[in-house]
Amino acid sequence: MAAIANVCGTPMRSALIPSHEIHLAKPIKVSTSVRSGKLPAIAMTAAATATESVAKQDSSKSSQIMHSLSPEKIEMFKSLESWAEESILPFLRPVEKCWQPQDYLPEPSSESFYDEVRELRKRAECLPDDYFVCLVGDMITEEALPTYLTMLNTLDGTRDETGASPSPWAVWGRAWTAEENRHGDLLNKYLYLTGRVDMKQIEKTIQYLIGSGMDPQTENNPYLGFIYTSFQERATAISHGNTARHAKDHGDHKLATVCGLIAADEKRHENAYTRIVEKLFEIDPEGAMLGLEDMMRKKISMPAHLMYDGQDKNLFEHFSLVAQRTGVYTAKDYAGILEHLVKRWNVESITGLSARAQKAQDFVCGLPPRILRLEERAQSRVKKGPKTGAFSWIFNREVAL
Repeated sequence: MAAIANVCGTPMRSALIPSHEIHLAKPIKVSTSVRSGKLPAIAMTAAATATESVAKQDSSKSSQIMHSLSPEKIEMFKSLESWAEESILPFLRPVEKCWQPQDYLPEPSSESFYDEVRELRKRAECLPDDYFVCLVGDMITEEALPTYLTMLNTLDGTRDETGASPSPWAVWGRAWTAEENRHGDLLNKYLYLTGRVDMKQIEKTIQYLIGSGMDPQTENNPYLGFIYTSFQERATAISHGNTARHAKDHGDHKLATVCGLIAADEKRHENAYTRIVEKLFEIDPEGAMLGLEDMMRKKISMPAHLMYDGQDKNLFEHFSLVAQRTGVYTAKDYAGILEHLVKRWNVESITGLSARAQKAQDFVCGLPPRILRLEERAQSRVKKGPKTGAFSWIFNREVAL
């Protein structure tokens, strides 16, 4: 997963969908003040800021629902284990057939190691500082992988109950994590060898981020959790794909290959998660529709929203502005992802829904155009500048926001 800007145009809400079987009669609630921690509040990017006039809410008074999946639905997910083994696990690749970070790094045992490092550094000289801000932000979030497996293991009905469970859901979670682990390893070592970034500040940011965790507001509910991961994996594939394209444009073709490899992994993982949600729409269109609406109303909070380096309390916001300005990830991308998923899951053509779910359907299908309008407002804010910000990751050099 990469660190992607928060760009959805709808406010978070304190209460979720009422009176549907995927929610318990008396759901457990936890105050948002408990889960906010001591780190800065979730930063909003240009596009999200543009939506503040839509609705405002005092988050200190809100509460979050926990364990919203009914016992019947938990059993449903357990009954899908055979399907998951046949339909989801094939998206994984055997370790021996996977690329490894060392395949794309200078070989330390080779006599040509130092020459290879000098060549790598020479190529990196062509990359601008704002590119490194985006690449470092993506790498930091990839390195926070322990948090993401923790998140998967909160999901009722699909979590790994023992840490080594043979359940297909658990096998997927561990193997997905193992594949994703290569991404941060490769980018971290590559950035270290460039000599262009402050590795100690980056390492501190990683430690802060893993320590702070994340809260995607998925309520330990796999309906919401797999919708979240479907969206997030596609967003990550887009982000890494754009850093690949930009590296190529700047003349570093080997780095472009590295970012492209990671993007391809993310795309494959996206296909697995979207397949799961597709199955949910097939067997429970009502619950899947309400879940999709719920996640889109709350916004897709990004994995690195609690990013902090010990200096900049608004680090994620500043990083996101650079990503928006450089085109690594924008509000337009966010809208495009939602539009893609609506088509992928045939959301518009689903029939036989309750009145409540039909309203959810209308809301979700009408959201992409609305986000695109907000993107235009976000771009106008970005263009107003000039505004710059210093990043500790690049030795406090300033880049345009």
